[in-house]
Amino acid sequence: MTGSVIFDPLLPVWLIAVLALLVASGLALALWRGLSGWAFRALAGLVVLGALLGPAYQQEDRAPLSDIVLLVEDESASQGLGDRETMTQSTADALAARLEARDNTEVRRVSVPDAPENGGTLAMTALAQAMAEEPRGRIAGVIMLSDGRIHDADRAPDMPAPLHLLHSGREGDWDRRLRVDNAPAFAILDEEVRLTLTIEDDGAAPDGVDEVPLDISIDGEEPRRFSVPLGEEMTLPLTLPHGGRNVLQFTTPMAEGELTDRNNTALVQINGVRDRLSVLLVSGQPHPGTRTWRNLLKSDSSVDLVHFTILRPPEKQDGVPVRELSLIAFPTRELFLEKVDDFDLIIFDRYRRRGILPSIYLENIRQYVEKGGAVLLAAGPDFAGAESIYRGPFEELVPARPTARVVEEGYRPDVTDLGERHPVTAGLERDFGAEWGRWMRQIEVTPTGGDVVMSGVGDRPLLMLDRVGEGRVALLASDHAWLWGRGFEGGGPQLELLRRLAHWMMKEPELEEEALWAEATGQQMRVIRRSLSDEVGPVTITTPSGEVVERDLEEVSPGRFETLYDGPEIGLYRLENGEESAVIGLGPAAPVEFERTIASDAALRPVIDATNGGVQAMADGVPRIREVREGRPAAGRGWIGITPRGAYETMSVSQMALLPPWLVLLLVSGLILAGWLREGRR
Repeated sequence: MTGSVIFDPLLPVWLIAVLALLVASGLALALWRGLSGWAFRALAGLVVLGALLGPAYQQEDRAPLSDIVLLVEDESASQGLGDRETMTQSTADALAARLEARDNTEVRRVSVPDAPENGGTLAMTALAQAMAEEPRGRIAGVIMLSDGRIHDADRAPDMPAPLHLLHSGREGDWDRRLRVDNAPAFAILDEEVRLTLTIEDDGAAPDGVDEVPLDISIDGEEPRRFSVPLGEEMTLPLTLPHGGRNVLQFTTPMAEGELTDRNNTALVQINGVRDRLSVLLVSGQPHPGTRTWRNLLKSDSSVDLVHFTILRPPEKQDGVPVRELSLIAFPTRELFLEKVDDFDLIIFDRYRRRGILPSIYLENIRQYVEKGGAVLLAAGPDFAGAESIYRGPFEELVPARPTARVVEEGYRPDVTDLGERHPVTAGLERDFGAEWGRWMRQIEVTPTGGDVVMSGVGDRPLLMLDRVGEGRVALLASDHAWLWGRGFEGGGPQLELLRRLAHWMMKEPELEEEALWAEATGQQMRVIRRSLSDEVGPVTITTPSGEVVERDLEEVSPGRFETLYDGPEIGLYRLENGEESAVIGLGPAAPVEFERTIASDAALRPVIDATNGGVQAMADGVPRIREVREGRPAAGRGWIGITPRGAYETMSVSQMALLPPWLVLLLVSGLILAGWLREGRR
């Protein structure tokens, strides 16, 4: 039971103050006039003013509440180094036992795991959430067991009691880490990209080390070793070897006595893209399809187009002087002999041999394809005639032989069974519908090689794709693709088909018909295998630690097989299926948990100092627990303090008026009467 005097004014306080001023004025007048009863009248006024203040004696029946101590246990990845996890667990258990053995004390244990998406250790966020669930007036202290490397110090809550840090570090800990900065997500092929790399030591590192080895590997190939200075920022110039994803791995070997090698490796994944695509369009004669090719190629700002067209055939004799037909001579020799290797793609659109391009030029283009170039033939009626470009050097290049027959009838192009699996034509019917407009002409050919991905009249080959040497060749046996562009009978996927065709010929990785790759989401990867075969075997996954795992691939669409795999660790994974192989890095390039691994109180020091807390090492033993008053130092050698809060729960409340009305009336009446009698006697 506790008691106290409280006031419950019957009038506003300002009005009581005015009345008190009137009483004081009356008292002053009585003294000035020398009235002998002034003292009795003053006492009467005070009794009235006191009654208006409503004094009462209040008694409370209180039940004491226990103090709460929060134990915040860091269970992030960096706490798994060495014996930190075991030491933290044993220290937390010992502290909890000591605190619970104290009278009137409760313990709340708060776990802090790794934050998702490489968020680090969010200890202050977890502490704020735990404090929000407890009465603030009962929190007597917070003890954090961690390496001190937290990543949300700016979210520290307002602490009502001391905060202590028991760190898991040891005096001789040291670590070496590798850091890569300025790594772009994309880079242009054949252009130099610069990365900034630093290898530095932290903690009690050994002296006398000036250089360390550095291994650099691209796409999981055999690494090349270099010797680099320690503690200096280096700029590495690199040129990507191929388009698509390039996985670069930088590693410095683990040194003896080092705390961990988890931060000795950095994975950088850069997509290689082409800066400008050089395309040579050779038109044999003007026709509606010429505009189709120009619109397609000119609509892409990354394409540099050179259009060679024959507007007036040599056999035309109309008497017009040659000097009036052109302003300058077209650089044919330079284009087809000296600069042909500079083009990524050459398109022959209804071209026939007229003597303008001699056989040596066409032979040079054939060699260009064998060395890795790409040629697309859009055939018209001229392809079936005696002047066909097929006759001559291109006979070894083109995947089909013309039969000299031109079919002039309406038909709807169809995707073949093989075409349903080929990335150039896969999904066209699904994405754009199967009711396409008709074409009106097709050149009959007999396939001699390659893949037939589209067919026309009577299942005759319409679109054929082939590989010649290191290059690629495509034959479109019709010159009526432009009908789709004009919307004839509803049109069709003309732009998408021609775009895919051009990109396949330029060896864009996403359009390879035999390919294996993976797409990562956090620590999960989706393994994708594309193949023209009906079946593929399981994919073999090699983890960073060398463990080999096999996963069966399921066909999700024609020619596309997939499976999901959760990677158990961060690092480089190798994928193999038949002759196809790929690599992928799971997890961040530099996990934030391992950027700094040496225990430190730097991030928590401002909060600890503000609450008079302390910092001690778990390796020095479990500290003793003491009670300290609020505002006093709460830590010392071998001990930490908690502040008793004295919280309680009020069970019942009773009040008794100190000046009941009857007593006020009796006292005021008596004092006024005494003052009147006193003044009357005089």
